[in-house]
Order: sequence, then C-alpha cells, then structure tokens
Amino acid sequence: MKGVLYIVSTPIGNLEDITLRALRILKEVDLVAAEDTRRSLKLLNHYGISKPMLSYWKEKEKGRSEVIIRKLLAGQSVALISDSGTPGIADPGSVLIKKAIEEDISIVPVPGPCAFIAALSISGLPTDEVAFLGFLPSGKNQRRKILGDVKLEERTLIFYEAPHRVNETLEDMELIFGKRRVAVVREITKIHEEVLRGSISEVLNEMKEKDAVGEYVILVEGRTAFTEPATGDALWEIRMLMKRGLGRKEAVKKVAAEYGLSRKGLYDKSLNEIS
Repeated sequence: MKGVLYIVSTPIGNLEDITLRALRILKEVDLVAAEDTRRSLKLLNHYGISKPMLSYWKEKEKGRSEVIIRKLLAGQSVALISDSGTPGIADPGSVLIKKAIEEDISIVPVPGPCAFIAALSISGLPTDEVAFLGFLPSGKNQRRKILGDVKLEERTLIFYEAPHRVNETLEDMELIFGKRRVAVVREITKIHEEVLRGSISEVLNEMKEKDAVGEYVILVEGRTAFTEPATGDALWEIRMLMKRGLGRKEAVKKVAAEYGLSRKGLYDKSLNEIS
C-alpha cells in the first residue's frame, strides 16, 4: 500500500501560528522532508517532535524527490514542509507534488500560514481579485520586463522581495506603475512586523530611511482609470510592443484602441518620445 504525502504549512515567524492538525501529522508521519533541516528542527524541537528528516532544498529538489517517491511507494508517510509558509508557494515542493501525482500517490494538504495571504489581509488594497507573482528576477532588465508585462493588470499585484533588492524593485515599480498605491509588509508575524502604505514614491522614501532587513511582501494596486496618466501608459505599451518586433503603426493602432485614445495623436507623440 502506498504512503501519503502531506503538504504541511508551517509558521512564517511566530511559532504559535501552527495548527493542531499540522502538529498531529508531524508526530504521526514516518519522515519529514524539510527545505532546511536545521531551521525546521527548531520548530520540531519546540513542540517536542522527533522524526527522521531529509533535506529538500531547491538545488537538490529533483534528486531528493526521487528518494521521497520511493519511500512513499514503499508505504511510508511523508510530511513536506518549507522553512516557513506553504510548500510549493515560492518554495520548493512543486517537483515532488508533480511526481507524486504521476505515481498516483495520495496528496493531502494541511493548510496554514502563507505570507502573501497574511500581508494581503492587512494591506488595505482590493482583495477580491489578486495576482501573485512571487519573487521577481534579480536582473534589472528582466525585472522591468515582467513589471511592464503586468502594467495593465487590474488585479492587486503581489510580490516577494529580498531585503537587498527591495528599494531597487520599488524604484522600478515607480518608473513603470507611476502613482499607484502600495503596501510593503516586512517581517510579518515577527517581533519587528511593519506595514508601510501610501503611493509608491511615499513608501520608497520611507524605505530609504530604514535599514532593509527581513523578508518583504510588496502589494501594488492594480491599474485603474484614476491611478495613472493614460498617455504615459500607452506610450510605454507602444515601446514594449515595438521592442518585441511590432511595427509602430500596428503598435499604435493596438494601444490606442485599448486606451480609447486618438490614433493620430498617439502616433505623433510616439514619434517624439520613442526612437
């Protein structure tokens, strides 16, 4: 009989943020597969749980998945946990889950903390429709390309960011998104939890006066008719389309229709501002 793979969410900071069910599962399984066994051991020790552990970090994800699948096929039960939050959500886990599905192994979610959901709940931004994009690329050009690709997105945009890049990312967001509202949440559920809300430029100015430490969640207001100058947005879109090989006339025609702008006026502006 095949074992069961449990996808167990763990605290993102405060160790009290773990469910009774998660604790029971961690006590009952044969093996705990952890993103970082050293960090996860602190959690298990805190609750007096002693179980065999196997490291399951991103660089070893493919190979370790094979090991875990063999154990599951042999009838062992396995709990997959990440350093914090929910496995597979901007953390290792998707490779193992896919392989388990292919082997018809039962997969059981044990829900709990998730940083971007917690941050969204206190952001003050619309929560009915959101788009989670995880970590942006570290390279400026790649990062700006992705931000440009979602510039017209009307849903609230959610990103994770590392402390050493958070200000650079906000600068790119200000360049591309303009005067939108943003919420930056730092160290959520931890002692130094902090939320900064305001326009991107206002929050960026506050951030520059602080030491950037801990993990960040950045939430950006989706595009609305009231948050950005339409012509500036349109010119940005034309520039992106032309970089992808579309002719100026076709790019202007497409964007003018989307924004409800004069095709001739937009074309003339593009000649002046886009080489």
